Amino acid sequence: MHGTVDGFSYGLVTPVAAYLMACLGGALGLRCTLRSLRAGGSFRSGWLALGAVAIGSGIWTMHFIAMTGFTVEESPVGYDRPVTFASLGVAIVMVGIGIFIVGHRGATPLALITGGTITGLGIASMHYLGMAGMRLHGRLEYDSPTVALSVVIAVVAATTALWAAVSVSGFLASLGASLVMGVAVSGMHYTGMAAVSVRLHAGQDAAPAGDGPVSVLIPMLIGPAVFLLLAGVVVMLDPLVVLGGQDKERAARNAPGIPAQRRRAPADWQAAGHDVWNSTWPADRTAQRPPRKR
Repeated sequence: MHGTVDGFSYGLVTPVAAYLMACLGGALGLRCTLRSLRAGGSFRSGWLALGAVAIGSGIWTMHFIAMTGFTVEESPVGYDRPVTFASLGVAIVMVGIGIFIVGHRGATPLALITGGTITGLGIASMHYLGMAGMRLHGRLEYDSPTVALSVVIAVVAATTALWAAVSVSGFLASLGASLVMGVAVSGMHYTGMAAVSVRLHAGQDAAPAGDGPVSVLIPMLIGPAVFLLLAGVVVMLDPLVVLGGQDKERAARNAPGIPAQRRRAPADWQAAGHDVWNSTWPADRTAQRPPRKR
């Protein structure tokens, strides 16, 4: 016997709240990834780690906010706490691997594809591990093609997000990328939930093992929400944000995988027969300018 599943028992409240959380985590993660390309040494690793935790926490919190609206009419739903929080670790670690690949190897096609695939698989693993932590009077069954589609959505969304992190600049562009990422992550979640059905066990009336949704939701929200708030403060107090992106051109020239901006050679250099455009033309042009012909 199959149970009656409802993924929107609170109407639009949980989908909207989950979407906003995914956007927040994505916005902070994308900003931290972009900022890491303008830093060096340990600062780059620090920004990448902050971005990984921000994205992982945002996606994980989005998932379980959405899951508060998931009910089975014939059975109460509980959650196994260790498995539930293990899914958070999986999300952060795998998203971190993808972000570090792009952050240190640059925006090359191979780095984006590799990092996006690992990040997307991390998002999907977090989702289905979190689902494995559910406890109810039955077992979850999945439609394989729909599950495969949700994984594809996760990989494509992650790859697009990493590309946006190293290619998109400016407040409005970053905001748009974050909104698109929120749509993609939410789409992956609800596509995965569309694959779920519940086969009930016969003759079981006791409450399922594990904690109820409310008792899991309170500590779940407090930790990641506080972290995302603090991460937002760190990002907003960053000098490059406060100063409106000064030195952006100089930093972009030093970022891996991003070609330096080419400068036009002086007229006397052109007259000497050299190329008009020279990507390696020194900043101190007067020091290396060739003598004028007399």
